Amino acid sequence: MSWAVEEWKEGLSPRVLQKIHDLESQVDKLKKERQQRQYQLETLEAALQKQKQKVENEKNESAILKRENQSLMELCDSLEKAKQKISHDLQVKESQVNIQSGQLNSSKKDIERLEQELKR
Repeated sequence: MSWAVEEWKEGLSPRVLQKIHDLESQVDKLKKERQQRQYQLETLEAALQKQKQKVENEKNESAILKRENQSLMELCDSLEKAKQKISHDLQVKESQVNIQSGQLNSSKKDIERLEQELKR
């Protein structure tokens, strides 16, 4: 069949045949370049999709970390409030202990005074 493809070239001058050959070579070269560029394009598209997926995954991870951070901040606030309440309760109890200690000392002095009076 290739002889039929070449049949139209019969009778052409060598200069024209050379020009046809040059053009065919250029077409083949351009086809190969096109294939290479198509392969590069497909490779770049695949890399782009991979990067897009990576960015999406990082966005999701970032959102998860933000939610976790918010939760931890709320927990810290809650713990800080609990700490302040416990600290306040401790101060109240220490005040009560001091008052009762003072009352105890006063009662001891009263007892000592009364014992002294009894001895007299």
